[in-house]
Amino acid sequence: MKKGIHPSLTISKVKCACGNVIEVLSTFEEEHIEVCSNCHPFYTGKKKIIDAGGRVDKFKKRYKMK
Repeated sequence: MKKGIHPSLTISKVKCACGNVIEVLSTFEEEHIEVCSNCHPFYTGKKKIIDAGGRVDKFKKRYKMK
């Protein structure tokens, strides 16, 4: 491999919107993310069902389901 063409790896901080901070090796100094393993529904076990704009009701009306 050629020397001097690869970016240097440093310990960087990844900050989540929930306030969690994770230290990882990266070429960036700091990154911001919206969802991490502490707040993602798959890992926490909390299910969030969001009916955006009544899509379920529209589906039921269209196919006359009760």
